[in-house]
Formats: sequence, structure tokens, C-alpha cells
Amino acid sequence: MCMLKNRYLYPFLHGIIWLGYTTLPLLNLQRETAKPSVNPYTSLVYWSYVSISCIILFYIHSEYLFPKVYKQKPIRYFLYLSTVLIILVMGRYYVRITFVESSPSQLFYINTFIQYFFIFGISASYCFFSDYQKQQEVQRENENERLKSELSFLRSQISPHFMFNLMNSLVSLNRKKSDLVEPVLLKMSDLLRYMLYEKDDKKISLENEIKYLTNYIDLQKVRFGDYLDIDFDVKTTDSSKSIEPMLLIPFVENAFKHGVGLIEEPLIKIELIATHNELGFKVTNKFNSDKQDAKDGASGIGLNNVKRRLELLYPKQYELNVSESGNLYITDLKLKFR
Repeated sequence: MCMLKNRYLYPFLHGIIWLGYTTLPLLNLQRETAKPSVNPYTSLVYWSYVSISCIILFYIHSEYLFPKVYKQKPIRYFLYLSTVLIILVMGRYYVRITFVESSPSQLFYINTFIQYFFIFGISASYCFFSDYQKQQEVQRENENERLKSELSFLRSQISPHFMFNLMNSLVSLNRKKSDLVEPVLLKMSDLLRYMLYEKDDKKISLENEIKYLTNYIDLQKVRFGDYLDIDFDVKTTDSSKSIEPMLLIPFVENAFKHGVGLIEEPLIKIELIATHNELGFKVTNKFNSDKQDAKDGASGIGLNNVKRRLELLYPKQYELNVSESGNLYITDLKLKFR
């Protein structure tokens, strides 16, 4: 339908179709009347009237009667349509007796009725098809708006949830290493700047997302120091590829949230591998299988949020596997670039 909406192609196609239809009688050697010597289409006036009247019937019905009268006042629609048909038939009869023959045969009326009924049928089919396409387009637009609203809501959830985690990190750091609070605040300002100015963009470069992850991980390294073994490995052949902003951070946040605490030799390993066509993102962390963590009221927002965003933004273009192996919790995401 996109092609039909082109303002140049649309009238061009209509012109070609009407040109083909109106020239058909000139190529037909059959006579319209019982008199073998009379071919009404040898009269330029008659041929012109028949052609123009068919075009008038088609567009009066498709552009006015059906969209503006039929849906609101069906009875008036049939009255108007009957009036138009009567006028066109009378005009055709007048042209016939004036420029072709004085007394057309009964076949004239049969052919006239069939031709106009055919044009009306084509016009009605065209109207119903166009109407169906418009309804489908409206449904698609409504669905897109619904998805956009849902996506906007999901994005808006990220900020308060992430801020909550950052504030916890800052409070914990202030208690343990007060001399590092200032540099950490500078790191946090970079993270917050990213959230405020990049989060609402449709797509950002993978390079910016990697910088964001790096800043967040550096902040956590300062917070935990030697207590936590953190490994962030990045391998990319094209960091200019675009990605949904803040798509990867919830996996990392989840690892830090559940991978530290009463865990012996805590470990968090993050691997990001990007090719021209695919992104691989894997997060591994230790967890205490014997201890049920006490979770805050916002628990689960991050992962549930990102899963839904993946469904909305990358349908059938991603694979997310979450698994446990011994005391390791593994999140593995594979995403195809679009």
C-alpha cells in the first residue's frame, strides 16, 4: 500500500487502467447491436461519452457516495446512486440516438446495464478494499502507539530503579571509604548524564553503551575493592552498531546485587562480543544457593523490564538464556543487529 500512496504513482496507475479499459471497445470487432453494419464505437462522441460516464460513475461512487453517504445514510446512498445511474443511462441513450442510430435495439439496454453494473461492482470492491486497508492501518497505528507507551513506561522505570541502586552503592562506600566518595560522585555524574540525555533516544551506538557499562563497573570496583573479583572483557569488530540504550545494564546490576554478600570469593565475569551482525553478552556471577536473599520491593524490575523491552524491540531477533551451574548464575544474551 505504500506504493499506492505515492502521489505520482497513484494517478499514473489509475490513468493506465482507464486507458486500457476505454480502448477495449475499439479493439472488439463484435457489434453492440443486431444490425451488423452498426458499430456504435465508430462514433467518437459515443465512445467518449461511454468512457467518461464510466469514469464518472466510478469516482462519484468511490470518492463521495460510499465514504460520505453510505456509512451514514444508506437509504439516501441508494437514492443518489439510482439517480446517477438514471442520468448516465439517459445521457447514453441520447448520444446513441443522436450520433449513432435513431432506434437502438434491446441489446443496447442490456449492454448498458451490464457495463455500468460492472463499473459499480469494481468501484464497490475498490471502496471496501481501501476501507479495509485504512482500518488495518489504524489498528497498526494504535498498536504502535500502545507499544510506544509501554516502552516509554519501561524506560521510565529504569531511572528510579537504577538511582536506587546507585544510592545504595554510595551509602555503602561512604561508610567504608569516605575518601573515595568524591571521585565516585564524578563517575556517578557521568552515569546520570548518560541516563538523562541518552535514555530516551531510540538507538545509540554500541560504543556509548560500552562506555556506560565501563563507568558503572569502575564504580563498583572502587566500592568493593579487592573483596570482589570483577572481569569485564570486550571484543568488538564494529562498535558503531546501534543498540537500545540501557539494554545491557540490568544484567550487570543483577549480578552485583546477587553476586556479593555472604558468598565466598565472589566473582563477576562480563563478556561482550560484537560482530557486524550479532551481539553476544554474557554475565556470570557466583551466588549462594543455600541462602534466600532478602529482596527489596523493587526486586525483579530490572530483568523483567529488559525482557519485555527485548520482546518489543527485537522480536525473533534475540535469544536469552538464564541458567545455573553449581554456584554460578549465568545470563547469556545473543542479539541480532538491525
